[in-house]
Amino acid sequence: MSISTTQPESAPISPLRQRMLEDMAMRGLRSHTQHDYIRIVKSFATFLGRSPDTATVEDVRRFQVYQRESGMQPQSINNSVSGLRFFFTVALNRPDLSLRLVLVRFPRKLPDVLSVEEVGRLLEAAPSLKYKAALGTAYGAGLRVSEVAALKIDDIDSTRMLIRIEQGKGRKDRNAMLSPQLLALLRLWWREGKRRNVMLPHGWLFPGRSCTEPVSTRQINRAVHEAAEVAGIRKHVSPHTLRHSFATHLLEQDVDIRVIQVLLGHSKLDTTALYARVATKTIRAVTSPLERLQLLMEGGSPGG
Repeated sequence: MSISTTQPESAPISPLRQRMLEDMAMRGLRSHTQHDYIRIVKSFATFLGRSPDTATVEDVRRFQVYQRESGMQPQSINNSVSGLRFFFTVALNRPDLSLRLVLVRFPRKLPDVLSVEEVGRLLEAAPSLKYKAALGTAYGAGLRVSEVAALKIDDIDSTRMLIRIEQGKGRKDRNAMLSPQLLALLRLWWREGKRRNVMLPHGWLFPGRSCTEPVSTRQINRAVHEAAEVAGIRKHVSPHTLRHSFATHLLEQDVDIRVIQVLLGHSKLDTTALYARVATKTIRAVTSPLERLQLLMEGGSPGG
């Protein structure tokens, strides 16, 4: 069996690839995850120069050494570990190979966060009203870029002031917050979209180049970078920066971290707790024990 990289698109799918696609579909993996896993296995097959189902323990070790020596980033190596683990464990039933894969440890950097003023400048500099509304949704509701792109008009519940997120990360449905200001911005865009005949009944909230397709995450990324440049923001900004900023600003407003966890759709509180490390207003509000010591010294020792 083979997952060949030279196989023409019109050629029949190899039995091995078909098996892996079926296994991924049975387990409900998203289409982009399936695409990534197939790409990773193809890369492994190219390195081997033969079908990946003939791999040995030494082949797995050599591949990971090659990845590291070629300068591949730790996160990319770890992504390939996920794809190969699925391939070895599920498609091949070779858990012995999966056990030989090594995850790369790397320091977790604090995310860049924009100030409220910087978010305002970014939104004002958006290249169009559509992208201003899309970026406003990412910040105002704390959504992932993929969740913004996948929104439909019917997902906006103005009666309950909620945004319905269907099949977010981890294939989970959840409700996100809809503030009055975000609703007003979305209504502005909806009217503009109707005027331009790009809003279909029950269609995408942010249509792409064709109104029958949603805007791509790549288009939203380009819009963010363009807006940041126009706004003169020097930080490294991406759509996820707006989600980081949403969580951090809520934490600085003393919103309970468990509420923020629910709004972000995090399964683990530890993930949400990362924002406590960048909430500078919260950090500044804490009184250092050194200050208390100074007050105690100036007032004399207790009972003295």
